[in-house]
Amino acid sequence: MEFTIKSGNPEKQRTACVVVGVFDNRKLSLAAERIDRAAKGYISDIVRRGDMEGRLGSTLLLYNVPNTLADRVLLVGLGRERDFRDREYYKAVHSAVKLLNETGAYEAVIYLTEEKVRRREIGWRIEHTVIAACEATYRFDHMKTESSDVRRPLRKLTLSVPMRSDLLVGETMLARGMAVGEGTELTRDLGNLPSNLCTPAYLADTANRLASMYSTEVKTQVLERKEIEDLKMGAFLSVAQGSEAAPRFIVLEYKRSGVKKKPIVLIGKGITFDSGGISLKPGADMDQMKFDMCGAASVLGVFRTIAELKPDLHVVGLIPSCENMPSGRASKPGDIVSSMSGQTIEILNTDAEGRLLLADALTYAERYDPEAVVDIATLTGAMVVGLGHVASGVFGNNEALVRALVTAGDDAADRAWAMPLWDEYHDALKSNFADVANVGGRAAGSITAACFLSRFAKKYHWAHLDIAGVAWKEGKEKGATGRPVPLLVNWLLNQENRDG
Repeated sequence: MEFTIKSGNPEKQRTACVVVGVFDNRKLSLAAERIDRAAKGYISDIVRRGDMEGRLGSTLLLYNVPNTLADRVLLVGLGRERDFRDREYYKAVHSAVKLLNETGAYEAVIYLTEEKVRRREIGWRIEHTVIAACEATYRFDHMKTESSDVRRPLRKLTLSVPMRSDLLVGETMLARGMAVGEGTELTRDLGNLPSNLCTPAYLADTANRLASMYSTEVKTQVLERKEIEDLKMGAFLSVAQGSEAAPRFIVLEYKRSGVKKKPIVLIGKGITFDSGGISLKPGADMDQMKFDMCGAASVLGVFRTIAELKPDLHVVGLIPSCENMPSGRASKPGDIVSSMSGQTIEILNTDAEGRLLLADALTYAERYDPEAVVDIATLTGAMVVGLGHVASGVFGNNEALVRALVTAGDDAADRAWAMPLWDEYHDALKSNFADVANVGGRAAGSITAACFLSRFAKKYHWAHLDIAGVAWKEGKEKGATGRPVPLLVNWLLNQENRDG
């Protein structure tokens, strides 16, 4: 979709549709009032009759509104004016764009960007309108034989700003929103692909394609089994050994010329299908385990975004990728393996495999002398129990890093919540036979998983994002969400202006 910025009166827009808001209790927004004055009370008469009461996300499409140049006027419910915050804004924009995409209005001018959102300036509203529009129009029907394309989809969306002086910041944040939207879409596409197509090799090919698209900024290296063995990544290889699909360890590097800052390292869990291994998962909903590579997909999505925006940063992406399958070669409960760090691990449950990949990747990250390391993983079902499908869990060994990620998530409408990592939780991982066990029982499962990872991240500032509750949706809207790409991009861009 094409996005543009402009400033002007809504009643004078020659377009297929003008989008304006109505608050709860039938109060017109400023843009709706302007159209109403030009139309001599046409809008207020409709609202007074009760056809639009302003309920959040409700819509009413009007044709032939008097004394206006637009073919249509779309009224969108904004809810209670005093409660109009980030979530309400996002829902209103999403509802508007979804309807526009289904009604043949191939282009539109949206005035919701002029509405005041508590604590949010015009730049935030522009960026998040673009992101919400990208989400509302996203479709994944690549595998269907009959196209489900909309007959006349929305092709151009113009975002209105209150004053001409807002145009410059509007253009900047428009570009940022488009880049985040593209990165999120890549992450969603990878997550939604079936595991027979989205294999470790496919993820490696995707990384190489990014390097080809952005050859000046992005470099890649793909390590195969022999090179992984040479690195003594025994924890990673213990997960891969049960599958016919060969593992890949994918390294991406983004660096702007002249940047002397230490790199930030992002590590994405890349299990392209997780059967649970010998500790086999229940059959119901096992198809959703194709989403177990959404951490890896989010790293690739972030690289797509920053390659577009070109911030003055040095970012490294590490993706250990394989399948977790049962076979005669698969790891068994009770096996002991040696990690790249030299620490030995007793595998009590082969379905706790993601932390084994990440352990070796965290050790590999030491060679970069990083400013910070953040791993992203659909790691534990316990995280879903703890935070549901609203927020990612954030753990870490540096309070400032954890706090920065939570703040970035709030600003990006991609929420996260800080979780404890106290020493008392480590006791659950004690083993009689190895340095550490890979699970610590049912209690506090997401915390003990993070405790396990922390043993391999002691040489730098580190945070762990458990995205098991937010990486995909179930039910009617089943599919990958693209989270936490917005959070990570926001956090990275915040680092661009830091000293050091």
